[in-house]
Amino acid sequence: MAAEFSTTPTTEATVEHSSITKEGLIAGTLGAVTLAVWFLILDLIQGRPLLTPAILGTAFFHSSEGLTNVEMLPIVIDTVVLFTFVHWLAFVVVGGLAAVLLHQAERNPNLGFGILLLFVFFEIGFLAVAILFAQPILQALTWPTILIGNVLAAGSMGGYLWRQHSHMTIHP
Repeated sequence: MAAEFSTTPTTEATVEHSSITKEGLIAGTLGAVTLAVWFLILDLIQGRPLLTPAILGTAFFHSSEGLTNVEMLPIVIDTVVLFTFVHWLAFVVVGGLAAVLLHQAERNPNLGFGILLLFVFFEIGFLAVAILFAQPILQALTWPTILIGNVLAAGSMGGYLWRQHSHMTIHP
């Protein structure tokens, strides 16, 4: 008895889902790499490469109590790599969400302005949470460097997504 295999043609929904997934992955990766390169440059200028992911990884996986003397903080490669991976995953999730929202805005131009406002609130909210709850990290990294890094990352993600959706119109 031979098994029958049926091949279903690729549906439009499957192609769109694949496109959204690809856009989110690329946008998130661009944002994560942009931010990582920004902090790597700053760390190289200070003479301590990988200090920023070491600080963030220590705070994220251990506790912020270890950040009392950042000058003496050891750069543990396992912590740096693990934090970098988690950070990349977070960016891919944000990139995926942005791709989904932009695909929705292409269908309904009235959503576009709301998505833009959501982005602004997201950025302000991130900074507010960092100021309120991450004092040891802000003392080590300073909020202007974090803000500039976020703007650069958002710019790289937004630039890529804008090219992918350059024909989109937004109605206020």
